[in-house]
Amino acid sequence: MKKVYPDIQQDQRVISIRGLKKSFDDFDVLKGVDMDLLQGENLVVLGRSGTGKSVLIKIIAGLLKADEGSVNVLGQEITQISEKALDRIRLKLGFSFQNSALYDSMTVRENLEFPLKRHMSHLSRKEVNDNVEMILEAVGLAQAIDQMPAELSGGQRKRIGIARTLILKPEIMLYDEPTAGLDPITCIEINKLINEVQARFHTSSIIITHDLTCAKTTGDRIMMLLDGQFGYNGTFSDIFAHTEDERVKLFHDYNFID
Repeated sequence: MKKVYPDIQQDQRVISIRGLKKSFDDFDVLKGVDMDLLQGENLVVLGRSGTGKSVLIKIIAGLLKADEGSVNVLGQEITQISEKALDRIRLKLGFSFQNSALYDSMTVRENLEFPLKRHMSHLSRKEVNDNVEMILEAVGLAQAIDQMPAELSGGQRKRIGIARTLILKPEIMLYDEPTAGLDPITCIEINKLINEVQARFHTSSIIITHDLTCAKTTGDRIMMLLDGQFGYNGTFSDIFAHTEDERVKLFHDYNFID
C-alpha cells in the first residue's frame, strides 16, 4: 500500500517541544527531548517498549506533568496554563488509546454519542445522529452502530475507538501503539485507516509504535527514540540507512518488512 503524501506545512508547527525531561523515582525516561509536529503530517515516534514513547504523548495530552522543558501545543505553552485552559486544548486533541477505551456497557452508538453530549450539548438529536453515522461510515463500520463492544473484533474495537476520538473533529491525533495486539491483516487495515483519517480530516498526527510496518506505511517522517532522546529524524529510508548503529540494526532485523 503506497502512501499518498499530504500537503504538509513546513513552516507551521502545531506542537513544539524543547528540552523535555521526565523521571520516575530515580529512572530518567526522557532526557531532554526536542520535537516538532508540522501541520498536516503523520509523525511516527519509533522505539522499543519502555523507551518513553507513551510517556511523551501523555505529557503532550496533559495527562502527565513534565519535570523540565517546554511543551507548546497549538500555540499554548501547556506547562504554564491552568487546568481549565488545558481542558480547552484537550478538546483539540484526539487520543486513540492502545485498548480503545470503549465503555463496555454502552452500544457503539452510545459510545459515540457520549463525547458529543458532554462537549457539544447544543447539537440537536438529528445533528448527533448525523455525526455518529458520518464517523462510522468514515471508519467503515456503519453496520456496527447498535452492537456492543463485546460483539466486535479487536480491529473493529480499534476502529470504533478512533471514531469516538474523531467525532469531536480534533486538529491533532495521538495514536498510542495503534497496531498492538492485532493480527497482520487487521494491522494493514488500521494503518490504511490512519492515512485515510489524515487525508479526509486534515489532521496532524503523532503515531507511537514499535511496529516497523506501521511506521513505514503511515509515517511522513519518523523520529527514533533511543536512550531517552531522539537519535534519528527523517524518512523510513533515511533512518534505516544507519545500519552501522547496532541499536537501529537490531530494531530492523527483528521486524518483518517487505
